[in-house]
Amino acid sequence: MERIPLGRYRHFKGNQYEVMGLATHSETGEAIVVYRALYGEYGLWVRPLSMWLETVEQDGEKIPRFAYLGD
Repeated sequence: MERIPLGRYRHFKGNQYEVMGLATHSETGEAIVVYRALYGEYGLWVRPLSMWLETVEQDGEKIPRFAYLGD
């Protein structure tokens, strides 16, 4: 399974999140990122690792969907 560092990330829209770990989908074996919002109600979320690692286009520039900020 591909790995990513645990810690803080910034979503391309500006909000920050903390990656808590990686999980494996029980039916498909797909790698899933487990993370929580660092704002509002600090909700717990999951997203496929493949989507987490995608690039998006913003103002004509390709940037990471989530940028690692550190621990």
